[in-house]
Amino acid sequence: MKFNLKSTYLVVGVVVVIVLLLFGGRMFLILDAGERGVLFKPYTSGLDKENIYGEGFHIIAPWNKMYIFPVREQQRDEPMDVLDKSGLSVSMDITVRFNPIFNEIGFLYEQFGINYINVLVIPEVRSTVRQVAGRYTAEEIYSTKRAEVEQAIIDETREVLGENYIQMKALLIRSINLPEQIKSAIESKLKQEQEALAYEYRLKRETSEAERRRIEADGIAAYNRIIDASLTDAILTQRGIEATTSLAESPNSKVIVIGSGKDGLPIILGNN
Repeated sequence: MKFNLKSTYLVVGVVVVIVLLLFGGRMFLILDAGERGVLFKPYTSGLDKENIYGEGFHIIAPWNKMYIFPVREQQRDEPMDVLDKSGLSVSMDITVRFNPIFNEIGFLYEQFGINYINVLVIPEVRSTVRQVAGRYTAEEIYSTKRAEVEQAIIDETREVLGENYIQMKALLIRSINLPEQIKSAIESKLKQEQEALAYEYRLKRETSEAERRRIEADGIAAYNRIIDASLTDAILTQRGIEATTSLAESPNSKVIVIGSGKDGLPIILGNN
């Protein structure tokens, strides 16, 4: 009996060891920092989209499978050729930074699988860039509305990825390249527009200065007319008498002849 009990324990132990050797890698899992897991139960409820496994040690049944998603921020650089609204080819280099929404990776896996970056993120980014670029001319994309084009791409890409369980952190247009002939034509046109604006500014400034001088001259002329109208003979005679009185009271040596000047004003003869 003791022999049979020991044999049973031995058999059980051997079975346990065999199970651990065969299935230990599937039963005992450690999720690293920046990882999340979603469990697939093939013989019961299928994909468990609601319960997301966080970092750390986990034990699962050997017949179940854990799909592990890195949820750190990721970056992809995409060179691409797009067409403007006139059908002209424009080369663009795009950088997109993103990560899956942590608590929705079950739904992400269900719809797009573990390779969601190549299945979802990159195609949607490329599609959105093409759609937005197709609404603008090459000149607008390259220079005059570049900020507007970039913001439209960011907004529309963020919306479509957000609807599919991806959080877009940033999207950058690193460079925009046009055929050299088109680029030179656009730059020449922009230079001419800048020169025209500068000429218009100088013209407005000179016109403003001429108007200022005209107003100033009109003011001086009006002032002189007022002064001329107010200087009557009586006022001038009174001013002359006041000046003569001041001179007569001066300590300087002088000779004053009364009544010999124009309008009866004194003539002052001095030796100084």
